[in-house]
Amino acid sequence: MSKRLTLLQLLLLAFLSISSTESRRPPFACDPRNAATRSLRFCQTNLPIHVRVRDLLGRLTLQEKTRLLVNNAIAMPRLGIQGYEWWSEALHGVSNVGPGTKFGGSFPSATSFPQVITTAASFNESLWVQIGEVVSDEARAMYNGGMAGLTYWSPNVNIFRDPRWGRGQETPGEDPVLAGKYAASYVRGLQSAVGNSLKVAACCKHYTAYDLDNWKGVDRYHFNARVSKQDLVDTYGVPFKACVVEGKVASVMCSYNQVNGKPTCADPALLKGTIRGEWHLNGYIVSDCDSVGVMYDTQHFTATPEESAAATIKAGLDLDCGPFLAVYTDQAIRRGLLAEADVDMALANTLTVQMRLGMFDGEPSAQPYGHLGPKHVCTPAHKQLALEAARQGIVLLKNSGHLPLSTSHHRTIAVIGPNSDVTETMIGNYAGVACGYTSPLQGISRYARTIHQAGCSNVGCNANNLFGAAEAAARQADATVLVMGLDQSVEAEFRDREGLLLPGHQQELVSRVARASRGPTVLVLMSGGPIDVSVAKNNRRISAILWAGYPGQAGGAAIADVLFGTTNPGNLIKIYSIWFTCSMSSFQTFSELFRWYFTGGKLPMTWYPQSYIAKVPMTNMGMRPSRGYPGRTYRFYKGPVVFPFGHGLSYTHFKQSLAIAPTELPVLINTNLFATKNYTTLSTNAIRVKHAKCDSPSLPLQFDVENTGDMDGTHTLLVFSEPPSTVKWSLDKQLIGFRRVHVTAGSVQRVHIDIHACEHLSIVDEFGIRRIPMGAHSLHIGDLKHSISLQAKLEGIKN
Repeated sequence: MSKRLTLLQLLLLAFLSISSTESRRPPFACDPRNAATRSLRFCQTNLPIHVRVRDLLGRLTLQEKTRLLVNNAIAMPRLGIQGYEWWSEALHGVSNVGPGTKFGGSFPSATSFPQVITTAASFNESLWVQIGEVVSDEARAMYNGGMAGLTYWSPNVNIFRDPRWGRGQETPGEDPVLAGKYAASYVRGLQSAVGNSLKVAACCKHYTAYDLDNWKGVDRYHFNARVSKQDLVDTYGVPFKACVVEGKVASVMCSYNQVNGKPTCADPALLKGTIRGEWHLNGYIVSDCDSVGVMYDTQHFTATPEESAAATIKAGLDLDCGPFLAVYTDQAIRRGLLAEADVDMALANTLTVQMRLGMFDGEPSAQPYGHLGPKHVCTPAHKQLALEAARQGIVLLKNSGHLPLSTSHHRTIAVIGPNSDVTETMIGNYAGVACGYTSPLQGISRYARTIHQAGCSNVGCNANNLFGAAEAAARQADATVLVMGLDQSVEAEFRDREGLLLPGHQQELVSRVARASRGPTVLVLMSGGPIDVSVAKNNRRISAILWAGYPGQAGGAAIADVLFGTTNPGNLIKIYSIWFTCSMSSFQTFSELFRWYFTGGKLPMTWYPQSYIAKVPMTNMGMRPSRGYPGRTYRFYKGPVVFPFGHGLSYTHFKQSLAIAPTELPVLINTNLFATKNYTTLSTNAIRVKHAKCDSPSLPLQFDVENTGDMDGTHTLLVFSEPPSTVKWSLDKQLIGFRRVHVTAGSVQRVHIDIHACEHLSIVDEFGIRRIPMGAHSLHIGDLKHSISLQAKLEGIKN
C-alpha cells in the first residue's frame, strides 16, 4: 500500500510540474483554435514568409509599429499576438543576464560551458558547433516551457586587442581568423538552420572596434575609436564578416562607441553598406542596450532625440535594445525626418526572423523542436560535453616533468589559493544558473587526499596573514597545487584591469608556498585575460603552470583530470576496484592501468609582460607599430612576451613533417577586366581579391603528425603565412588555418589542409583593399617552413 501511494505521489508531482510549466507558457500567435486569427494570411504557413510579413505589416497602426521597434515589443491582442522580449543571452550556455530568460520551476538551471576564451583555446571547430547545438536545445526547451525567448544576443566576437579589457574573457581571442572560425561555428550550432528555418536566432556583437569599457576615466559611452581603413578591414571586421557570410547569423549588434567620429548604430556605411550590402545579412541589426539613447544623451550626436531616432533607422538599425525608438520614432515621422516605409523595412527584418523561428506557426509543441522540454536540459551528455570542453581548453604553459601527477607518489595534495574551492568564479560572466559545480578542490579530492588552505580571503589578496597556514599545508603534502588568478571583481564588463600582475599579495603567496612545498608545486591560473607570471615561470621550484581560463561548471574536474593526466575520472571506481583486488607489486602507478591522454589547448592570446602596458594606452586602436608604439597582438608586436599566442605544451612529444606540399599556386585573373579595360590589377605585384577568380583550384597540403612519446595525445597544427618581403604595407605573419588531431602513442596521422589564395594568402593594404601579393609566400607550421610561389595567370591563356 505504501509503495502504491509513493508512486501515485510521484505521478501527481510530475503532473503538477508539467501543469505549472504549461501555465507559465504565454499564449502563442496564430493559434488555430482562435477563430479571429485563423484565417489571417500572416498565419498561413503555406505562404512565403515575405508575403506573410507584408500582410502583418499592413494590419499595424503606426503606434503599434513604433512599439515593435524595441526589445520589449508590445502585445497586439486584436491580432492574437503576445508581447515578446527579444533580449536573451547564450554566450556559453543559456544565461539569465537578459530579461527574456528566467530560471525556476521545471527549469532550475542550464548547462554552463567554459567561458568563450577557454573554449577558443581548444582550436576545435567541431567542439564549438557541438556546444552551440546543446545550448540551442536547452534554449528551445526553455522557450517551450515559457521561460525563455528564441533570440539570443550571442556570441561576442570582438578582437581581444588589449590585455586589460575586462570583457576579453567573452571573446575567442586576439586573432581575427580564430575569432571568425569560432563565430561561424558557434552560430551554426546555435541556429541549427534547416533551409530558412532557425532553431534559435544568434547575434554577433559588438560591431565594431569595441574593446574598451572603462579605462582611466574613458568609458565605452564616450569613446571615439579612431581606426584606420586597413585595421577596420584587416582586423576588426574579419570575425563579423565570417559570422554573417559563413555562419549566416540572423543578427548583428552595433556597439556603444563611435568609430572615426560617428556612432556605429548611426553609420549607414557600416550597417547598410557593409553588413547588409556587402555581406548580405539575412536578418536584423540591433543596438547594444540603450546605445541609441547614449548616442543622443551622452555623445550629443544630434540636436534632438527625433533626429537620433531617424538617423539610426535610416542607417539600417532595425531594433533598439531600450525604449528610445518607441518614444521618439513617431515624432520623427511626423516631423518629416523619417518615412513610415523606413520603419516598415526595419520591422520586415525583425518579423522575418520571428517567422523563420516559427513564432507565427501556431502551437509550439507541433513544431520541429516542440518535443524539447525539461528532460533535455542538464542531461548527462550535456554535462559530459561541458567537462570535455574544459579539458580541451586548459593550456599547459610550463612543465618541468612533474606533470602528470601520480596517484601512487602524490597521495596527499595541498590545495591552496583563493580560487581553489570556487564555484561561480569558474563560469565567468554572462552565465546562467549552472547544473552543478565541481570546484578544483573537489576535483582533486577524487584522486588524492587533500589539505586545503585558501591563503587569501579573496582574489584581491590584500593581506598575508593566512600565508603561514598555507606554507604549513605545503610542507605536509606530496605535491602542492596553487589555484590563483582573477575573477569578476578584477575583470568584467565596465571593469578594465589596471595591470597584468596577480592582484594584491598573490605573487608573494605563490613564491612562499613554492619555497615551503615538500613536493612539486603546480600553479593553476583562472582568468579571462593574460597575467604576467614571469616570476613563477622563472622559479625552478614551480614545476608546472596551467591556465584554465574560466572553465565552466565542471572546471574543477577538468583541472584535476589534466593534473593527473586522465580523460575519464569516472573510471576511478573501476580502477580502485582493480587496485584493491590486485597486488601492489602488479601496478607501480596508475599509468599502468590506462594510457595517459591530455587534450589541452593553445593560448588564443599573447601574454605580455607588465612593462608592455606602459607603452600602449587602451585608447590607441592601432594594430601596427609606429614611433615607439609597439603594436598589438602576435601579428604586429615583436617585443618580449611571457607566453606567445599559440603556446601550449603536451604530456607527449609530436613530430610533424610535410608529406605533400606543392610549391606553386596559380592565381587566375577574371577576364572580364579586359572587357572593362581595367588593367590596373595586372600592373602591380598584388592583385585585388575582387579581380581574381576565387573559385580557382586550391593548394593541397598534407602533413604527417607522429606521436613519438609513450602517451596518447592531441596535437594542434597552427598554420601561419608570411607574405613576400617586397610587400611593405603588410603584417609579418598571420594565422590562416588550424587542425586538431588525436594521435595515439607511436602512431602517425595524416592531416589535410587546403590553401586558397583569396582566403588565406591575401592581405589588406593601407587603403583597406584586400589584395593577393604575387611572389614567394612562406608557410610556418611549428618548426617547418614551406615556400609557395604565386603567379598571376589569365584563365585559358598559357604563360
